Amino acid sequence: MQGVVKSYEPLTGIGVVVRDLDRSEYELAGNALTGSVFRMLRQGQRVIFDLDDEGLATRLRLGSEVDMGTPGEPPTPPR
Repeated sequence: MQGVVKSYEPLTGIGVVVRDLDRSEYELAGNALTGSVFRMLRQGQRVIFDLDDEGLATRLRLGSEVDMGTPGEPPTPPR
């Protein structure tokens, strides 16, 4: 899934991401940044994420407008 960080508290690791497709909000799993290039997140940062069995956002990865595209639209080929 793709979305943006709505909030993140670096001391506790508590945060929320908003999915682009339908604006659903997902809390971060405790291990959401484990194995990631992220050490912290900032509000509005674009990310790709998965949901765990409990419906929490996990496996956060880098995302950008170019590689993520607009939801519902085919990806734009690189120039």
